[in-house]
Amino acid sequence: MLSGVTDIHIRSLNQLAQGQDWRLLLAHDVPYHLLLWITRGQGRVLLDGMRRGIGAHNVLFVPAGSLFALDLGRQSIGQAVLIPAGTPLRLPEIPRHLRIRDVHVQSELTGLIEAAMRESQSTRALRGDALEAHAALLSVWLRRQIMQDEHVPERRNAAGRLSKRFCDLLSARYGSGDVMADYAAALDVTPTHLTRAVKAATGKTASDLLTERVVYEARRLLEETKEPAQNIARFLGFGSAAYFTRFIQQHTGQTPSKLRGHAG
Repeated sequence: MLSGVTDIHIRSLNQLAQGQDWRLLLAHDVPYHLLLWITRGQGRVLLDGMRRGIGAHNVLFVPAGSLFALDLGRQSIGQAVLIPAGTPLRLPEIPRHLRIRDVHVQSELTGLIEAAMRESQSTRALRGDALEAHAALLSVWLRRQIMQDEHVPERRNAAGRLSKRFCDLLSARYGSGDVMADYAAALDVTPTHLTRAVKAATGKTASDLLTERVVYEARRLLEETKEPAQNIARFLGFGSAAYFTRFIQQHTGQTPSKLRGHAG
């Protein structure tokens, strides 16, 4: 997956995962906006501090820097629109999950994405301008759906609110070397309370999500960059390269050098 995007891209779900399940399964965030249109299959998504079931004709909007994870069946089909952060487009500021039941509205979104894809694959003059116009139409479509009464977000309970706060904090601080107890202290709750709340909202503990986010970033950096492993370890808050190596082996079954060998 691209570490960042400077242009609008259209990808299939398979292309988004690059044939590696961990790129979608592990909790992570990306530095660009992501619009996902699921057209076949079902599964679960971690989004905005909550775990939800998803199926065909579901839309997920993931703003840049928002923690998420996607667990879909092998037969699932969908498309992803990657939009650079900082775009002047009026996009939602919070993650959204929409179930699109109207067949005409479904067809409208499919048509918009297909038109954007055709433009992205072209070499015509003003291609970038045209892609921005397509993205603007997608933004309008998305905001129109959000305005519908059927898509008003459900009210959160206390556990859901705390889980959201934790996930937001995790996206900002995963490289600090902090452990789960440090996050609990920052959120002014006990580690036990944080563990229970996040587990209730996401099906995973706060420690699980912290581990996933660090593993994801470690694998991404090992496979996508030539940065020395010791520098990656330091960036992710590990006290030593040896501890980093043990951590990676424990959670992936492979050494950092083996994971780096998978790149390219």
